[in-house]
Amino acid sequence: MMTSVKLVLVAIILDCLHYLALSDYQGQYGRQFTVPKEMLLIDLLLYCLKCFRFFDNFDPDLHNGWLTFLCSLSGDALFALRTSLRVPNIQLTDWNQNQVNPCTWSNVICDNSNNVASVTLSSMNFSGTLSPRIGVLRTLSTLTLKGNGITGEIPEELGNLSSLTSLDLDNNRLVGKIPPSLGNLKKLQFLTLSQNNLSGTIPDSLTTLSSLISIQLDSNNLSGQIPVHLFQIPKYNFTGNNLNCGKTLPHSCESSSNDSGSSKKPKIGIIVGIVGGLIVLISGGLLFFLCKGRHKGYKREVFVDVAGEVDRRIAFGQLKRYSWRELQLATDNFSEKNVLGQGGFGKVYRGVLADGTKVAVKRLTDFESPGGDAAFQREVEMISVAVHRNLLRLIGFCTTPTERLLVYPFMQNLSVAYRLREIKPGEPVLDWVTRKRVALGAARGLEYLHEHCNPKIIHRDVKAANVLLDEDFEAVVGDFGLAKLVDVRKTNVTTQVRGTMGHIAPEYLSTGKSSERTDVFGYGIMLLELVTGQRAIDFSRLEEEDDVLLLDHVKKLEREKRLDAIVDRNLNKNYNIQEVETMIQVALLCTQASPEDRPAMSEVVRMLEGEGLAERWEEWQHVEVTRRQEYERLQRRFDWGEDSVYNQEAIELSGGR
Repeated sequence: MMTSVKLVLVAIILDCLHYLALSDYQGQYGRQFTVPKEMLLIDLLLYCLKCFRFFDNFDPDLHNGWLTFLCSLSGDALFALRTSLRVPNIQLTDWNQNQVNPCTWSNVICDNSNNVASVTLSSMNFSGTLSPRIGVLRTLSTLTLKGNGITGEIPEELGNLSSLTSLDLDNNRLVGKIPPSLGNLKKLQFLTLSQNNLSGTIPDSLTTLSSLISIQLDSNNLSGQIPVHLFQIPKYNFTGNNLNCGKTLPHSCESSSNDSGSSKKPKIGIIVGIVGGLIVLISGGLLFFLCKGRHKGYKREVFVDVAGEVDRRIAFGQLKRYSWRELQLATDNFSEKNVLGQGGFGKVYRGVLADGTKVAVKRLTDFESPGGDAAFQREVEMISVAVHRNLLRLIGFCTTPTERLLVYPFMQNLSVAYRLREIKPGEPVLDWVTRKRVALGAARGLEYLHEHCNPKIIHRDVKAANVLLDEDFEAVVGDFGLAKLVDVRKTNVTTQVRGTMGHIAPEYLSTGKSSERTDVFGYGIMLLELVTGQRAIDFSRLEEEDDVLLLDHVKKLEREKRLDAIVDRNLNKNYNIQEVETMIQVALLCTQASPEDRPAMSEVVRMLEGEGLAERWEEWQHVEVTRRQEYERLQRRFDWGEDSVYNQEAIELSGGR
């Protein structure tokens, strides 16, 4: 009899609950209920589950039915969160609304009673808002959504998460006020809302959170007075706001790590020392066994985490902020097998994002600058707005305390250097028509950087390896603007010369001073690479002559009027000798030792298009004869090759006699 009564009561209550749930979730029956109503449903379910345990002859199936319905409500709430966050289809694919139990979903942890206890969705590049339905998860103890692009306001319904001990919404784009309802979270120990756009005052209700260990509200737009009781929390940070700190209150806006009593400091120091020593020993042991395992041929994927990304609120337009983990996975932990190239600013890795997009990831080296992260991101923004058909478009970046990475679209035809010297058997050789088009396209790209960007951008590492080829074999200049990212100064004098030997202008190498004409020199060397197919420095030439530098080699052959000996043999004489002569003349004008004598890139474009070359070339020949005569009188004083451009630079700096 008792069982029958129970079943009838359960059926009635379930029908009512189902009716209320459908009314809320689907808007049926002409009624709408808010999340607080759902709170009552969850509370009732939990209460009934407890009460049934006191019935005689308790039916496990009945208990499981209630539990299933409870899981269904939690799953619906989580799926609503997924929808509001605008999660890409390739992420959280196992969050299926048709699966009743969310405990099987990724990034979700449940307790022993199958109640949702933890949801962690860090650095997943979401762009939506927080769903109020998340307030249904009354058993949730940890909610971590840091490092995303979440917008909108913090829902008041978060105050219904009565079991919550940790709330982390750091590094998002949340706006509005801090909900006073967060003062209802009596079990809350960690509250992190830093690096958002929150405004208004700090609600007094937070002072009632007696369990709070850490409160981080830094880098927002908060204003007004800080409730004095919050200074009693062991760890707090209110910096980067418009709050009254240190003015009307005798407190700092950030807690000190030395706030402990003096009697505790020696003990803490001893404990830290012991723990630190154990960590070192354990780490050393792990490293030993990992290395030992590698030598045995056991393949192990090791991913090294770095400190979390630092995000500043700068409007980047279409520029995307990637997480370190995302790029680490895309490049197979920056595997050497994915290295596309290496230059003066770091390595470039081939990568495939989670959605299948192919990218090239530039991992910068020696990126430290006086402006720190803010300066880096300003320079990134500057690069992103340099848009030209012959410039490589920056699509994203990643910044952490120890890493700086830039993300570009992957160029299927790789670089000019690859097509000239590294092609595989069966791949086509760059024909002469394509080489001419590449020369003009690269010149136009550099002209845009020098004369149409504000402020102008100096490349500092122009070479064939940094001129990429799109699907139509059009020239796309890459790696521009990187010198500013790795060495920000108010002047154009750098503490370290950036570039590749053989492509570096003499004045840049000797003084560290760079200008647009530094790029012109590198471009001239790139033209010689296009014509000859050879490297800027090639020690194999020592077997036949003394010219290690490509520039010296070409100048010698040009004086001897042996143009056919200059041209890449892979062209099989399929070229126009007059066009070859034009390109060589432009290259030699660009690589003059004195930067003042080199043409601007706009003039280079005109000369390649057939305008003004004859006059400049005639002038160059006259000056070159004079320099040559001066050099021949002094050549025995130098140990470098017979006609090194760097020796000529030394002669010019010392002055002619």
